[in-house]
Amino acid sequence: MISIRHLSKTYITRDGMPLQVLKDVNCDIEKGEVISIIGPSGTGKSTFLRALNLLDPPTGGEILVDGDNILRKDYPINLLRQRMGMVFQSFNLFDHLTILQNVTLAPIKLLGKTKQEAETEAMQLLRKVGMGEKAGVYPSSLSGGQKQRVAIARSLAMHPEVILFDEPTSALDPTMVGEVLSVIRQLAKEGMTMLIVTHEMKFAHDVSTRVFFMMDGVIHEDGTPQQIFENPVHSATKAFVNRIQKLVYEVDSDDFDFLKINTEIRQFCIKYNIAEKTETANALIQEMLFEHLPQIRPITVRMSHTELSGVTALDFMVENINSSPLPVGVRDTLRQRFKDVIEESTTRGFRVKILL
Repeated sequence: MISIRHLSKTYITRDGMPLQVLKDVNCDIEKGEVISIIGPSGTGKSTFLRALNLLDPPTGGEILVDGDNILRKDYPINLLRQRMGMVFQSFNLFDHLTILQNVTLAPIKLLGKTKQEAETEAMQLLRKVGMGEKAGVYPSSLSGGQKQRVAIARSLAMHPEVILFDEPTSALDPTMVGEVLSVIRQLAKEGMTMLIVTHEMKFAHDVSTRVFFMMDGVIHEDGTPQQIFENPVHSATKAFVNRIQKLVYEVDSDDFDFLKINTEIRQFCIKYNIAEKTETANALIQEMLFEHLPQIRPITVRMSHTELSGVTALDFMVENINSSPLPVGVRDTLRQRFKDVIEESTTRGFRVKILL
């Protein structure tokens, strides 16, 4: 369906120096594939998508769509935009138009549909993304997640063969991410060809047929979700997909700022879509520090979350001891309430790890 050969993109910086963002991108995309594009920030993921539909034309290489080179000078860009829809981070809805008007504008102007035809189909698409009841309102009254669902319906109204998603959840409050991802999952089940730049690792694992790991302006690794996430070939890919997010606190006395810890843990849990673990984590920290380990100071408390596996843990680390500081019987009680309690020696002391 799409064949990309030696694609490159170079910008000229303000001081006149060349900056090559895409270096040598090569891949083939087949009809019905759902490809997630992951990688560190600044590696060209969004630029790659924008180059594909010529929003940011490449400076070298070829893009063949059904054998037709879309980089030739006389290629009709409007035709390309109809065939290849795009959903942006920032929604890009027209604030002065109602939701229904946002969805019908392009089909009327570009596809030549009558207002009645466009509105009938637009309502079907809005219902498909759960936004039928909002057809008559303006974008300013919608949440971020609702705006993004409208943006998806607007893209579908053009009957694209491919939809490009540029980090569709990055501008959303974490509580709204799920509603957008559920729409994309449904499109995947229906066989829509999609390329999705995303930082949602579990979503990429579950929904994709292929995953591109981009780094330094190239596709560093290309494979199935099982290969990329469970058995990556390159060490850089392995390090990226196994990222562990963490918060660390040093508690030297009982006068520590527990309110600051509570607030930061709440923010951490919201950011990584584990808000339901907030109260449990905060309550466990208080319990461990004041009930089970009241005499242990200093003590290091660490909360960690592995994005791909979804494992969340609280570590309580004590230096210069070689056995568990937990009182007899507490371990069994904790194991009944949590997924596991792991006790292990470290190079500096001993750690009690509780999996939430």
